Amino acid sequence: MRVALSAATCFTPQRRIDDPLLLIEDGSIVFVCPRREAELPAGTRTLDFPGVVLAPGYVDLHVHGGAGYDVMGADRDKLAEFERHLARHGTTSYLPTTVTAPVEDTCAALGRLADAIEEAECAPRSEVRAQAVGIYLEGPFLSYEKRGVHPAEHLQAPSAALFERFRQAARGHIKVITIAPELPGACELIREASRRGVCVALGHSNAGYASARAGIAAGARHATHTFNAMRAIDHRDPGIAVAVLTEGAVSAEIIADGVHVAPAMVDLFLKAKGADSAVLVTDAISAAGMGDGRYRLGTFEVEVRGDTCRSAEGKLAGSVLTLDRAVRNLMDFARCELQEAVRLATLGPARVAGIDQRKGVLAPGADADIVVLSPEGKVIRTFIGGN
Repeated sequence: MRVALSAATCFTPQRRIDDPLLLIEDGSIVFVCPRREAELPAGTRTLDFPGVVLAPGYVDLHVHGGAGYDVMGADRDKLAEFERHLARHGTTSYLPTTVTAPVEDTCAALGRLADAIEEAECAPRSEVRAQAVGIYLEGPFLSYEKRGVHPAEHLQAPSAALFERFRQAARGHIKVITIAPELPGACELIREASRRGVCVALGHSNAGYASARAGIAAGARHATHTFNAMRAIDHRDPGIAVAVLTEGAVSAEIIADGVHVAPAMVDLFLKAKGADSAVLVTDAISAAGMGDGRYRLGTFEVEVRGDTCRSAEGKLAGSVLTLDRAVRNLMDFARCELQEAVRLATLGPARVAGIDQRKGVLAPGADADIVVLSPEGKVIRTFIGGN
């Protein structure tokens, strides 16, 4: 079945097309171009969205759960509602993200996540649910000082053997791993993970500038929730954050909820990294979309009040952010246009995950994952695989 979408504007997101026409066939994009250049095959159904914007479906690179579902938990019954929750907020693809836990628990969770990814790849895409496209391993190779809420007793020294165990449990679906570069053996593990095709993210780290640069030289090319769980910037001791902000080859994610990072720092972050290297993430937990109360994050409980999630010790523990809200917040905090903000939620994270040939873009051959947005960035409709 062929369906054509028209709107006032389209962000591919690199390009802006006014009065566009986008043709979908069998779940993929056939073309996207100005309407005046398009010739539709006979029998094509057309859906018109006047006055609004077509953009790629959002890609949440770093998310621990939502709608009551926790990525580390064994309750698969809540997975479908979580993926519907993501889709309602414009997210069409995501990387379920682990939290530090006992090694056996982590391996079990990785196996369940691999099952979900492979089942989604094989199942007919008749329901509008976000699709897991890989796994983000956050922990256990983290700094004790900057562990955040990751349980100290389950942290591990960087180990190629343990990484391989995780990789086997995940059946090769790990796409991103966080490593603190100052830890003994970290650079060796960074080289090994990079050799295996996994994107290494520097994070949960107390590294000085030199240690961070050594991690980058070893192959790290991304940063986990910049500024959070990182050594603070000092003008005589710049530390890991400055290494991340000033290295053009390193992409970096940020949680733009107004809680984790002050709006002025979000503005600074975008100015430093630019739209090509900055990535919006939610770091959302099972509480997202659920309201105040107590929720699970891995092996521990988190209390949610308003927009803030805290552990029993009072530490920030993920968020209740959604990517559509992060896009709107970025427009406000950094005074940027919708097209630029959309890029940080689409092409940027897709590149980090290595899926930018089919996700995070509107281009011939890409999956027909599309979000229809108001000019202010509010989600009007979400298409996943053309549905």
